[in-house]
Amino acid sequence: MVNETKIKNNYFDGLPVTKTHLFLFILIVLSYFFEQLDNNNFSFIAPAILKNGFITDKTQLAMVTSTYFLGMTLGGFFGGMISDLIGRRKTFLMAMVIFSSMSILNGLTSDFTVFVFARAATGFGIFMMMVTSIAYIAEISPGESRGKWQSLCAAGGFCAMPVIGMISRAIIPMGPDAYRIIFYLGGAGFLTFLLGLKYLKESPRWLVSKGRIAEAEEVVKSLTGVAVDLSDAAKHTPPKVNAMEQFIGMFSGKYLKRTIILLLIGVPLNIASFAISVWTPTLVNSALGFTLEQSLTIGTAFMFGGPVGLFLSSPFSDKGGRKIPMGIGTFIWAALAVCFAIAGNNYMLVMILAFGLNALGMGVGFIAMAYVPEHYPTKMRNTSVGIINAAQRLGVSGSQLFVPALMAGYGFKNLYVGFAGLLMFSSLAVLLLGQRTGGRSLEEID
Repeated sequence: MVNETKIKNNYFDGLPVTKTHLFLFILIVLSYFFEQLDNNNFSFIAPAILKNGFITDKTQLAMVTSTYFLGMTLGGFFGGMISDLIGRRKTFLMAMVIFSSMSILNGLTSDFTVFVFARAATGFGIFMMMVTSIAYIAEISPGESRGKWQSLCAAGGFCAMPVIGMISRAIIPMGPDAYRIIFYLGGAGFLTFLLGLKYLKESPRWLVSKGRIAEAEEVVKSLTGVAVDLSDAAKHTPPKVNAMEQFIGMFSGKYLKRTIILLLIGVPLNIASFAISVWTPTLVNSALGFTLEQSLTIGTAFMFGGPVGLFLSSPFSDKGGRKIPMGIGTFIWAALAVCFAIAGNNYMLVMILAFGLNALGMGVGFIAMAYVPEHYPTKMRNTSVGIINAAQRLGVSGSQLFVPALMAGYGFKNLYVGFAGLLMFSSLAVLLLGQRTGGRSLEEID
């Protein structure tokens, strides 16, 4: 009799987003917010540490950033696999504990080796949470608005970018050790860990992949208020496989081509994106002759661009099969990088262009975040998302070591023109080779 009251449905497709469902998105927003406090604080802290002697030169600075992205690589690689094995919820909560505690350790230590380790572990936790949340949002969103919710969740959470900029602008000039306070703020992630412990739901798609259909139906009902029958959806979910089969799967059959194309798009895009975001506040201080206070202000304007770009991109994310707004946005981003390269030391112009660079970067970046998980089935979605993102961060990690040398050898202008070239390559790759995925059911794409 109970089954007769249920409607056959494909998870959340076609169902309205209720207040309960929205609360889950807000919980992810809060998690993103505290994660981004940690992710973006070092670009503001770095000039102060260089000035005050804790890190003595840009080579050590490059080592810290490179190791951080290496930690991200490992977090993406293992985080994706772990979340496919034990679930999105447990992995998400585990990641929050890691990055919050390691940020506090960064603030406490005066030992360079411990500092590098804690920064790498912070990156591990941050990206473990990021790859898990990307798949999680995709799996709990209606198919018709999946990209919109990816961008809106990121937009709310990435408001932390200007917030950390303003906090850093106010606190760091207070004294040589004031930067430590910025690291301590990363510990606020424990607040959302406690909320998540009580309210975060497991992904119903992951539950179905483990044969737990009744639990999945209960999750959908608790979020939407609608009793659904997922028996038909479960028929399209492949049987459980182990971690090695998941890994091999993304490099086999039709998924091999998808993996190669996603790497061609994502690796150069991420190298350029993170080089710009990590080094811009430091380089405008050292290369363009701005004061520490001016470079912090430019960095804050840069950070303001993040949430603005995410909000503005959200209505377009599901258009054109995802690939069209992503390709065109990356093209415009590349053009803006060239303008930034030739702007000189005009303070106001550099500030405006810095804002625009991050607005385009974050807008495009989270369209790409929504794009990747749409290429793989539930049984290996997060493993694949983790490995793709790990490969991208590995490229970022290696490239960070070369930024000081490239800056010294070719100068600020040519460095940013080079970044623009990488972005142009990604734009052409997605427009020419990428498939349309936006606005379709994940099971249909499988």
